[in-house]
Amino acid sequence: MSYYLGIDGGGTKTTAVVGDETRVLARATAGPSNIVRVGAEQARISLEQCVRQACAGAGIVPEQISHTCVGAAGAARPELADVVRKILSEVVAGPIGVVGDMETALEAAFGQGPGVVVNAGTGSFAYGGDSQGNTARAGGWGFAIGDEGSAHWIGRMTVSALLRDADEDPGVADSAFARALEKAWGVSSLLDLARAANAVPPPDFAALFPVVAASAEKIAHDVLAKAGRELARVAEIVIRRLFADGPGRVPVARSGGVFRHAAIVGDIFYNELRRMEPRAEVSREIVDPVDGALRMARRGGFSAASQKRELG
Repeated sequence: MSYYLGIDGGGTKTTAVVGDETRVLARATAGPSNIVRVGAEQARISLEQCVRQACAGAGIVPEQISHTCVGAAGAARPELADVVRKILSEVVAGPIGVVGDMETALEAAFGQGPGVVVNAGTGSFAYGGDSQGNTARAGGWGFAIGDEGSAHWIGRMTVSALLRDADEDPGVADSAFARALEKAWGVSSLLDLARAANAVPPPDFAALFPVVAASAEKIAHDVLAKAGRELARVAEIVIRRLFADGPGRVPVARSGGVFRHAAIVGDIFYNELRRMEPRAEVSREIVDPVDGALRMARRGGFSAASQKRELG
């Protein structure tokens, strides 16, 4: 019996799934493992914990793993991929492939077929592939300058909007919404919230997303609606670049916690994308990139991603 390991290494959590040739045997989650955000030591802790828990759930030991595939943000940088590979080589046996989280998300959505996947998790991006092996991406340029529609972006935009409203109406500082945001960061006043938002290094804006997603406040609604529009924009760019001449439908999938936990983002995304690009056929399912990582591990190699050609 051969066993395969797929891993999605995110900025908020790490997910691992163990499977045999046809079945998923166990899943596990741990803390973040995005090296750029949390550093190599935290990534090591999260990856090791997640792998061991998934293997234990499957009733095997890590040394029984035949192939591993990891989808990680920033994996296009060889030095980061090497760190992830080294960490895992100390835990599991067999070849280890480290690919971008865009590749695993696209694989989870469409296998090796054509389509566009839009991810809105801690970060965000749109990525697609056509039937000729061409790929294109939009967004995903990082927290400081991009990642529109992501949980980080939503948190940052919400704090900014709240502070602007407080300039107009000082009573905003005493609102339940302001208190909920302050509690999420462990601060006790709007002034402290502003100080935390401007700290170096930056705070975890994504930690505010659950508060925003659960709120009925106008600020939250407006930010989430804008997130849906921004995500539709990057999806339309990828569709236009990859499928400019195609008259038929273009399959579109979604992934990430923003789509999963904020229905308004998905609704606005669907309506805006269909308005801009009527060929888009948006799936209701929210795909999980870790399933794409498992599929790639089962193939016993990770060459499919490297054979694709990104359109300039």
